[in-house]
Amino acid sequence: MTRFGYFLASEEHGPRELVRQARAAEEASFDALWISDHYHPWLGAQGEASFVWSVVGAIGQVTSLPVTTAVTCPTTRIHPAIIAQAAATAAIMTNGGFTLGVGTGEALNEHILGDAWPPAARRIAQLEEAVEVMRKLWGGKLVSHRGEFFTVDTARLYTLPEEPPQVYMSAFGPKATELAARATDGLIQVAPSTETIENFRAWGGEGKPVQGGLKVCWAATEEEAVRTAHERWPTDALPGESVQLLPLPRHFEQLTGSLITPDMVAEEITCGPDPQTHVDAITPYLEAGVDEVYVCQVGDDQDGFFEFYATEVLPRLRKL
Repeated sequence: MTRFGYFLASEEHGPRELVRQARAAEEASFDALWISDHYHPWLGAQGEASFVWSVVGAIGQVTSLPVTTAVTCPTTRIHPAIIAQAAATAAIMTNGGFTLGVGTGEALNEHILGDAWPPAARRIAQLEEAVEVMRKLWGGKLVSHRGEFFTVDTARLYTLPEEPPQVYMSAFGPKATELAARATDGLIQVAPSTETIENFRAWGGEGKPVQGGLKVCWAATEEEAVRTAHERWPTDALPGESVQLLPLPRHFEQLTGSLITPDMVAEEITCGPDPQTHVDAITPYLEAGVDEVYVCQVGDDQDGFFEFYATEVLPRLRKL
């Protein structure tokens, strides 16, 4: 049976509010949580970017829902040995369980220490080695590793969960999809790509979970929702690789301000108070074979959204 989760946006909300939303999501009958991992928001209008590991620990104390990072880049800004420790502790602190969602990252978050931002093929290779390093450390033994990208010198994790964290990977192209199928425990998608999911399962991911996520904006009127979505997330309508390559929020503001209209955002983000349009936005994920679908409410009216989904949308989805 498909699980329906809530996607906590670290770029839009402060840490205390994220913890409150996690509790509200459970009360609204959501089954699980995603949480984004950012150093910078995409835009100044979003305005937040807290340290995800502190927030995950706090969430674990107020809900019984499983939590997945969507997604962490364990290669550039933070060494995989440190992410391994963070994920191990998070797995202990979350009552419902913890999954480490990983990806190759964006320059927006990863450039901050002055390292060169590598091309996609190198980032994929780095991620493969990072997963190897983390799995070694979760074994609880003394680890020394000298690889192409990372060095670990006689390190051991002493605080470990009973079972190692699961690792799910965000993948867009064939090379990343092949790595996700071969080296990780599940796939993460932010669009209902039937081709990617079929390739993942054919290349070694058969029987492994697939998670998918999307943004919506509930409001009293469609016009209000479109206005909010355009203010907060015009980046969702950007084409191409700019989201991986631009280093600062102001660059995204310059790009979206000149290119992205409210109508373009409305094409990408379901807006308004009609429950059927929300069901219709989620249905393609179910048809593509996604096992867990995570919904992010854009804007500040989180309580209205949770009431709307609890009474109007989730019951319809669970009947499908």
